[in-house]
Amino acid sequence: MAKKQKTNPDEMSFLDHLEELRWHLVRSTLAVVIIACLAFVFRSFIFDTILFGPKNMDFPTYRFFCNIGKFFGVDSEFCGDTIPFTIQSRLMAGQFSAHIWTSIWAGVILGFPYILWELWKFISPGLYEKERKHSRGFIITASGLFFLGVLFGYYIVAPLSINFLGSYQVSKEVLNEIDLASYIGTVRASVIACGIMFELPIVIYFLTKVGLVTPEILKKYRKIALVIILILSAIITPPDVTSQIIVCIPVLILYQVSIFISRMVVKSDARKEKAAKEKAVKNGK
Repeated sequence: MAKKQKTNPDEMSFLDHLEELRWHLVRSTLAVVIIACLAFVFRSFIFDTILFGPKNMDFPTYRFFCNIGKFFGVDSEFCGDTIPFTIQSRLMAGQFSAHIWTSIWAGVILGFPYILWELWKFISPGLYEKERKHSRGFIITASGLFFLGVLFGYYIVAPLSINFLGSYQVSKEVLNEIDLASYIGTVRASVIACGIMFELPIVIYFLTKVGLVTPEILKKYRKIALVIILILSAIITPPDVTSQIIVCIPVLILYQVSIFISRMVVKSDARKEKAAKEKAVKNGK
């Protein structure tokens, strides 16, 4: 009985909520640390295969764009043998530090579904039964969108950025000797930024549920959203038009999907409100 009272948000004090949140954070952190330890052990796979994969011209993305160029009879820079830059570490503890932080970020990315689950366990007791019922697929949907964004960032944004920036030279007198932390930061930023951007439909869903967003608002500010998307694309991609367009297309699709989701939420809430009124009138009679 005491356990039931503890999980009831109406009967918990502010300190009880903080204590509950603390344990959710502890478990989430522990999960990240465990995954990070596994990533630390598999150093060769994480670095040689995953991180340094987009540095090699046999990466699937480069082969794909190379084949497209050959199909249309256009010379493509993606058909080269190597990208003219080397990766080096200039600090004594540079490689060890990169190993540690890369393992931690791997723990965060791979542990994302569990982190969401802990967040949901903290929030869900404060929701109504109907709200919990309609949000059962939250973790699966949000995790799926996040990993879809991660894959998009890894196979599209990161290779385009690495190929462009690694090949760019203001003069042949200047060699591209990229610092290890800078290279890893480029890959990490591309992956995480795209993973977060792909959560847009989930964010719009909850904003619509609480009444902060409507389909009309999303349609009205579509042009402003387009400008913001272009700015974000320019930030996470190299400064060439092709890369920005490639990034913009899926985000614009997600924005349109968000409008559709918002419309469905509004219609669903309207039907429920209408049914509740009819039931109230019927019971009143």
